[in-house]
Amino acid sequence: MAIVIIRQDGKSEEWRESLQKAAPGINIYVHGNEFPKEEVIMALVWKHPVGSLSNYPRLQLVNSMGAGVDFILDDPDLPPQVAVCRVVDPLLAEDMSEFVLSLVLGHIKNLNTYHGDHRRRWWQPLPYRRIKETKVGIMGLGALGATVARDLKDLGFAVSGWSRTKKNLPGITTYEGPGGFQEFLGGVSVLVCLLPLTPETQGILNTELFYALPQGTYLINVARGGHLQEDDLLQAIDNGQISGASLDVFEREPLPVNHAFWDNENILITPHVASVTDIDSVASLLLENYRRLKAGQDLRFEVSLSRGY
Repeated sequence: MAIVIIRQDGKSEEWRESLQKAAPGINIYVHGNEFPKEEVIMALVWKHPVGSLSNYPRLQLVNSMGAGVDFILDDPDLPPQVAVCRVVDPLLAEDMSEFVLSLVLGHIKNLNTYHGDHRRRWWQPLPYRRIKETKVGIMGLGALGATVARDLKDLGFAVSGWSRTKKNLPGITTYEGPGGFQEFLGGVSVLVCLLPLTPETQGILNTELFYALPQGTYLINVARGGHLQEDDLLQAIDNGQISGASLDVFEREPLPVNHAFWDNENILITPHVASVTDIDSVASLLLENYRRLKAGQDLRFEVSLSRGY
């Protein structure tokens, strides 16, 4: 019984070598090479080619190699009755938190604006906002969102959070479900999206949401590009409803060179780097799920196919 790695970023062999070193007794293969396909019971995937999972007739588990699973659930050739799991890793959450903290601090201290002024040789001091004057709203309070919320609170930010179901986080005002959404949006000056991408959250960052926020709110999207209606954001920025945005994820990646975001000085673009899975940090989790699968035990961080996370 074996594991196959399916990625499209040129890192498959690096992952195989690391996992094989940690578990020399397990056959670990790379998709696209020649090996007995009928041995494979577990696939480790990251944005795999659609249809590639159908090559493995005895497949029982598809484990994402990161926190997201939307690309797995969107695969029309995902075999039925196959379990899907994701990675929940403290290091991944810490990396995300540090990235979001950097973006929030850069925004309230005008660093993005000054970077543009620098290129224009323009000297223009601007009023700044203090931490204690800034309320940050977190959409999504899972493992990543909860860590980001706690770290912002510990720095002195006022923090609120919204999730599908009720969450209790000390020192953080939480809202849940459709009934709490409008109230949550009404008080924030920085909005951070860390939601899972599901049919319910697809396109949630749209005109209706933007105009439910206080005028001048700043948007940070580090979840998935599918959450954002891109034209709606551009219009909201042009109208002054949204003061600007930091975007790390996009509907199409890499972002096309002719995309309007590149030319908008109020949008900071980063190339999907907010939180990158560390091989050594998650290898033990992935291998533990393989052993649990063989033993018929409950899997760690199994995804509900009905909820999408």
